[in-house]
Amino acid sequence: MSNTKAEIFYYDIGDYLSREQKRKIIKDFKSIENIPFEKIQSNKHGDWINQRNDKFSTFIPIEPAKKFDEKSQSWFMVYSLGVNTNRDSWVYNFSEENLQTNMKKTISFYNSQVNDLHEHRIITPDTKADDFKNIDETKISWSSSLIPKLDKEIKTDFCETQIKKSMYRPFCKQNLYFGDLFIHRRGQFDLLFPTPQHRNLVICASCVGSQKGLSVGITDCIPDLHFVGDSQCFPLYWYEEFKSEQMFLFDGEEKFVRHEAVSDFILEQARTKFGSTITKEDIFYYVYGILHSKSYRETFAADLKKMLPRIPLVSEYKKFFAFVDAGRKLADLHLNYEQVSAYEGVKITGTESENFCVQQIKFLDKKDKSAIKYNDKIIISNIPQKAYEYVVNGKSAIEWIIERYAVTTDKKSGIPNNPNDWAVEQGKTRYILDLLLSIINVSVQTVDIVDNLPEVDWEEE
Repeated sequence: MSNTKAEIFYYDIGDYLSREQKRKIIKDFKSIENIPFEKIQSNKHGDWINQRNDKFSTFIPIEPAKKFDEKSQSWFMVYSLGVNTNRDSWVYNFSEENLQTNMKKTISFYNSQVNDLHEHRIITPDTKADDFKNIDETKISWSSSLIPKLDKEIKTDFCETQIKKSMYRPFCKQNLYFGDLFIHRRGQFDLLFPTPQHRNLVICASCVGSQKGLSVGITDCIPDLHFVGDSQCFPLYWYEEFKSEQMFLFDGEEKFVRHEAVSDFILEQARTKFGSTITKEDIFYYVYGILHSKSYRETFAADLKKMLPRIPLVSEYKKFFAFVDAGRKLADLHLNYEQVSAYEGVKITGTESENFCVQQIKFLDKKDKSAIKYNDKIIISNIPQKAYEYVVNGKSAIEWIIERYAVTTDKKSGIPNNPNDWAVEQGKTRYILDLLLSIINVSVQTVDIVDNLPEVDWEEE
C-alpha cells in the first residue's frame, strides 16, 4: 500500500448562486481539465477552506464565558439568543386584536387538553401527554417545551399585558404574545425588557454558522430569533428583580434594579487607553460601529462564520471616537427609522387614490430595482441603486420590507396576517408606504456612514 499523502484541490464556484447558475459555470468549462483548481492545505484549526485568521483569536470576545460574571474579560457580561417561539403564526401578528383572538383560542384548546388528559388518566393512569395530545394544527402548535407542561397538567390563562412589541425581521415590527408556556425559548428577555416601561437597547448579531456573512441590527424591543439571521443579542442594560422576602425592603419603590451589561473589564481597558471620560454607552456604540466595518467583515469573514465576533480596541484615540460616533449615528437611524423622511429625488405617483393598502409589493420590472409597484395605484420610482447596498442577512433592507409587508395566510394553522392591520391600529393609513420611503433613505444614509468608517490595519491592532 502506498504511503503517498493525498493532495486536495478546490475551486470556489462563488456564493449565493442558484443550481442553474452553478451548472452553467461548470458546463462552460467544457472539461474538468479547464477548471482552475487550487491546491489547498488545512490549517491548525482543521479548516480546509474559509480559513480563519489567527489575529482574530487575539481580540476580545464579545460574549462572556459565563453570563452575569462581573469579572468577565469580554465586551458584555450578558447576552441572549433572540426569542424562539416555535409557533410564530400563533404568537405573532400585525393586528393586536387578531393576536388576542388567536391566543385566546389556542389557550382555551390547550386547557381543554389538560382537562381531557386528567379525565383520561382516571381510567388509564400511565397515559403520556405525547401520546394523548391532539395534533390538529388549526387549534394548537405543540413544541418540546409545551408537551411537558401538558404532561404535568399545568393550565394557563390569557394575559393581555403579555402582548409586547417585537422586532420580527429587519425594520418589521409585529405584536408578540410573550405569555407563559407559549414561548418555546424566552432567552434572557424577562431581564432585558421586564416591563414596557423599562428602556433598553440590544445589538443583535448573526450566530455562528451563518453562511450569509455577519449581519447586525439594533432594537429597543424584544427581537425574534431570526431578526438578523439566528440572532445573538447584546444589551445595553439588564434588570434584576427583587422578589418575595426581599420585597419589604423596596415597598412602594421600584422593584427592578438596572445594571449595565457592558463589562467593567472593557471599560477599564478603554479608559486606560483613551481617558477617564469614556462611558459604557460609548463602548456600546463603538461595538455597533465596528460591526458595520467592511474591512472588519471582509478580513475576518471566515472567522465570523465559525465564532461570535471578537473585537479589538483600536489603538488610535481618533479612530475609537470615529467608530463611537458612527455607531451612534447608525443606531439612531436603525432605531428611529419610522421617523426618517423620504429620500429626496424618489418619485411617487398614484397617491391621489388614497389607497394605501398592500397585498404584495413588487418591483415594477424584475430586472430593474429602481421602481416599485406598491399596489395597483401607487408606483415608487427613481430609487437610487446605492440604497440596495445596505444588506442585512443576505437581503437589502428595501427587499425585507417588500417581502414582509404582504398579506399572508399560514398553511398549517390557517391564520391570516395582514400588515394593513398594523397601519389601521396605529392610526396611520400611510404607514407602510411611508415606511418603505423611509427605509430607502435609511439605506442610503447607512451606506454613506459605513463608507466613511475609518480604515484600520487589523493585523497591527
